[in-house]
Amino acid sequence: MRIILTGGGTGGHIYPALAFAKYMKSNIPGTEILYIGGERGLEGKLVPEAGLPFESIELQGFKRSLSPSNIKTVALFLKSLKRAKTLIQTFQPDVVIGTGGYVSGSVMYQASKMGIPTIVHEQNSVPGMTNKFLSKHATAIATSFKQVSAYFPKAKKVVYTGNPRAEEVASIEKSDILTEFGLNTNKPTAVIFGGSQGALKINQALVEALPKFNGKPYQILYASGERYYKEFESVFENAAKEMDNISILPYISRMPEVLANASLMVGRSGATSIAEITALGLPAIFIPSPYVTNDHQTKNAKALVDTGAAKLILDEELNGETLVQAIDSVFCEPSVLKEMSEASTGLGVKDANQRLYKLAKEIIGEKHE
Repeated sequence: MRIILTGGGTGGHIYPALAFAKYMKSNIPGTEILYIGGERGLEGKLVPEAGLPFESIELQGFKRSLSPSNIKTVALFLKSLKRAKTLIQTFQPDVVIGTGGYVSGSVMYQASKMGIPTIVHEQNSVPGMTNKFLSKHATAIATSFKQVSAYFPKAKKVVYTGNPRAEEVASIEKSDILTEFGLNTNKPTAVIFGGSQGALKINQALVEALPKFNGKPYQILYASGERYYKEFESVFENAAKEMDNISILPYISRMPEVLANASLMVGRSGATSIAEITALGLPAIFIPSPYVTNDHQTKNAKALVDTGAAKLILDEELNGETLVQAIDSVFCEPSVLKEMSEASTGLGVKDANQRLYKLAKEIIGEKHE
């Protein structure tokens, strides 16, 4: 099978595509993959590191207000369609799968106009603007949340597959990785982070909470984000010296393995984080980012809160007191932690890659009937 994968801008769009590529290369002999991404996106770094052929397209997003830059955006979009057509004609894919971001809009739209089967993969509980647009042209929509199908009434086919990233994380085994951070592997551990770059509001709340964590029957592993660590470095270093149940660093490079050995995740409710924790059966305290399109992180979080797998702290309600209270409510009541873990485990989709592969085979077969 020859597959073009396209998506970019954020890890939430890239990691599911890379997980599916890894599955196909490992399990389906003869698979050939080309990844098409944006010129300036994170995919330009991550895709070559994963050993996949990579081609880039220059484009930019639309401004929601009237802006002269939108004229350039339209010109780049038209140019990107020509570039996408050339890449598609050269590679001759059996199917094109888009995981979101502006670049997938150009590639998927062009592929659909050329009569090539296409699949939109939507990771969030609310689709982004690009995937809403593409849903009218794609052969099928693959979803990670069952309820998101309601946003695609005009789509030809909507199939719940889950997020391919989940399957990749589910195979991680327990280890002693927490000892690398000076923590006890036998103690309940909350991993707190605000995404790869960090979040100022979470940093401020953590600083307020530090004295209250001292002496708790659990431990904290906190990733501040590179851009915020220097600002709070002296506070973090003093806390680490005075407390044996906390470890703070700018960034955690092996986050999936760390989460596999944690008891609780505290942080934003992006699609990748949700895929990872449900695959691991990990409870969560979500602090949705208020700075995302359609407030989709809050809707992502509520999907888990409603099942009992997570608790919610709104960004405007976050401070040191609410953070500690939320963590205490999970760790200081053993039955709560157990019930949340069971609820999270029930949400994980372990065969998302197989489901997506089956959908791809199906729509390719339909083309040749």
